[in-house]
Amino acid sequence: MLAPRMAGRKRMQGKVMALAAALLLAGCIPNAAPVERYDPPRQTETQRPQPQRAPRAPAQRPPSEQVRELPAPAPAWEMRKVQPDARQVPASTYVVRNGDSLRLIAVKTGAGSEAIARANNLAPPFTITPGQRLAIPAGRYHMVRDGETGIAIAMAYGVDWSRIVTVNALAEPYILRTGQRILIPATGPETLEERAARFHLDIDDIVTGGQPALADKGKPAKPTASSARVLPATAAVAPPAKLTGQFQWPVRGSIVKRFGTAGTGDRSDGIKIAVPLDTPVKAAADGVVAYVGSDIPALGGVIILRHGSAYTTVYGHAGQLLVQRGQSVKKGQMIALSGNSGFADRPELHFEIRQGRTPVDPVPRLPAR
Repeated sequence: MLAPRMAGRKRMQGKVMALAAALLLAGCIPNAAPVERYDPPRQTETQRPQPQRAPRAPAQRPPSEQVRELPAPAPAWEMRKVQPDARQVPASTYVVRNGDSLRLIAVKTGAGSEAIARANNLAPPFTITPGQRLAIPAGRYHMVRDGETGIAIAMAYGVDWSRIVTVNALAEPYILRTGQRILIPATGPETLEERAARFHLDIDDIVTGGQPALADKGKPAKPTASSARVLPATAAVAPPAKLTGQFQWPVRGSIVKRFGTAGTGDRSDGIKIAVPLDTPVKAAADGVVAYVGSDIPALGGVIILRHGSAYTTVYGHAGQLLVQRGQSVKKGQMIALSGNSGFADRPELHFEIRQGRTPVDPVPRLPAR
């Protein structure tokens, strides 16, 4: 048993001595040259593959705040084409006969009954007596037909509607009557085409000339309480009788343009309020929607409300229009979302208050902020 164990120990000692010799020899060999490492060129931000991002979903409003933009129907003045067939009436004198009325005399002479009353200083109820001599004023008179609007008449003759309002002394609520004869002002040497080419609308035109004519003894339609029930464009809409309460701010924001004439000579009939895009625009008072559309390029999307007591408010540069013409609205009700439509260079609201045909500074008529 001893001999095999001794042989194993000798073999183990031999391996240990060989390993030690190898390590001693390795310490005498100089170090090898380092291996050159290859680093690939770095990619720039534009070269580096970019992670694909999922498209952002549009911001969702809570169900109570979700809105649906309503399509704006064609304006009333596009529904009935006007033939410019006004009758030229010379100045004359008419002797009143039994059974005559101002309207009957207007039919006989071709002049307007209102113009005859003004020329003879007749006051309501316009009482006339047989044998009375009436001056018939000269002029060019257009007879209003069913559904015609003041704007359509003005367009047909290429005359500013505001001039027609003035010469005919038209007043609130500015609704014409079928069969009424209105005086068309002289237009000078221009042709009808030349006048039509420079014809343009403004807020006053829409407020005073946007309603269709009523049939004799007809009444304006009552406003609808819901945007789902749309009144036809051919229906005149009754405005409120009087303003209820005070005006409120339609939005909260910074006034970036004030009412009146600026240093550049540019005049603003209202104020401009900077607000974030899609800010709810609210009715400044109870009223009836008189107009919804974009027929005034500078103001883009426009809503006009009538409030009674000859007051009107205007909301311009809207991005979405949420009410319909003929709809009744309450103070504080959302009627639009703000935008930068028209000639706006930022999201903002153009806001006007008009009393009759006159724009007034809104700020003194709104609560202090």
